[in-house]
Amino acid sequence: METQTVANLIRELIGKMGMTFDDLAVSEVAGHTIFTIITKDSGALIGARGETLHALNHVVKKILEDEGTDELFRFVVDVNGYHAKHIKSLEAQALMLAERARTFKYDIEMSPMSPYDRLIVHTVLQGATDIATESQGEGMVRHIVIKYTGASHAESPLGAAPL
Repeated sequence: METQTVANLIRELIGKMGMTFDDLAVSEVAGHTIFTIITKDSGALIGARGETLHALNHVVKKILEDEGTDELFRFVVDVNGYHAKHIKSLEAQALMLAERARTFKYDIEMSPMSPYDRLIVHTVLQGATDIATESQGEGMVRHIVIKYTGASHAESPLGAAPL
């Protein structure tokens, strides 16, 4: 699939939303194409907790899927680097919570998050020592539990021997 086709679709959808933007930059990161919308009105395109941006990504992918392309084309629509900042924030949070689980030797439950955000956390912690991740819950309350898997897992949170 051509990046120009996706870029034109994004431009058309934003126009139909009644919004304007300054530029649409295209870049490649880890096998994914990132379409970054550059605009002064980023809040309207991102929405609360990224919901509008997530919906825009979903709509663009569904339209392209309905056009019947069999070609695997991984891409993300971003606004002013919001998506990249969000990923870095999730990575930092996952690493910090994993270190906390390792230090205090107990499992930590994260807040509910989207399937894509859970994938990021699972990926970041995939090779972590003494740590495993597991998704729990259903629907809107599905979240990740960062599990301490070390040998002394039965110890209390403060490291003292259990009574």
